[in-house]
Amino acid sequence: MNYPNLERLIDIIKTLRSENGCAWDREQTHSTLRRNMLEEAYEAVDAIDDNDMKHLKEELGDVLLQVVLHSQIASEENEFSIEDVAKEISDKLVRRHPHVFGNVEVSTTDDIVHNWEEIKKQEKKHRKSVMDGVSRAQSALMSAQKMSKKAVNAGFEWPDENMLWECFYSEIKEFKDAVVNNDKANSEEEFGDILFAAVNIARWHHIDAEQALIIANRKFMKRFRKMEELSDKELEKLSFEEYDELWRRAKKALQDGEK
Repeated sequence: MNYPNLERLIDIIKTLRSENGCAWDREQTHSTLRRNMLEEAYEAVDAIDDNDMKHLKEELGDVLLQVVLHSQIASEENEFSIEDVAKEISDKLVRRHPHVFGNVEVSTTDDIVHNWEEIKKQEKKHRKSVMDGVSRAQSALMSAQKMSKKAVNAGFEWPDENMLWECFYSEIKEFKDAVVNNDKANSEEEFGDILFAAVNIARWHHIDAEQALIIANRKFMKRFRKMEELSDKELEKLSFEEYDELWRRAKKALQDGEK
C-alpha cells in the first residue's frame, strides 16, 4: 500500500527546511516547537470532544505536521529519521500485543492491560523509581492521577474508601486553618493536598479527573454565556441576589434545551 500524501508531506517539510525553503521553518528547533506540539494536541482533543470529524481531520494533520517537523530536525542532526520513529512505535506495538502477534492467550481486557504493563516494566528497567515516566509537561491534574495509579500499582493503596474520604475532609480542614491563620504559603500547599486527595477519590471510582474537570469547565462556560444572553443589563452591575437568580435561570434554560 502506498501513501503518496504522507510522502508528499515529508518532502514538503524537507523543502521548507532547506536552504531554498522558508526562513521561519529553518529557524525552528525542538524547543521552539514545544508549545506548538502541546497546542495542536489539545486542539485535536477539543475536536474529539466536540465530535467534529472535519475539524479532527484538520487538527490531526497539524499534529502530524509536528511529528514530521521534529523528525526532520532530528534527521538533520543525525539523531533519527521519520522512518526510525515509525519503526520504533511499530516494534513497540507488536512487542506489547503478544496476544495478537505472538502466542500469549488472554481472557479479558484486564489481562491485556496487565501484560502491557509487565512488558513495559521489562522495557524500562533503567528506571529507578516507580514515579519515573510521569511527564513534567502534562497538566498537574493528569500528573497527579498518573502518580496515584503508579503508587497503587506498587501496592500503595488505601484499605477502604472511608479512609480516602477522611483524608479528603482532613485536607479541607487543614487548608481552612491555614487560611484563617493567614498563612499564605501553607494555604497553597494545603490546597494542593485537597486536589491530590480529590484525584485519589476520582481514581478509586475509575473517574478521569482531567476529563471531569474539562466537563465542569465547559458546563460553567455554557452557563455563563447563557447568563450573558439572558441578562437585561451588564453583569458587572448585578447584585449577588440578581446574579444567583440569573444563574438559576441560565441553568434551567440549558437543561430545558437539552431535553
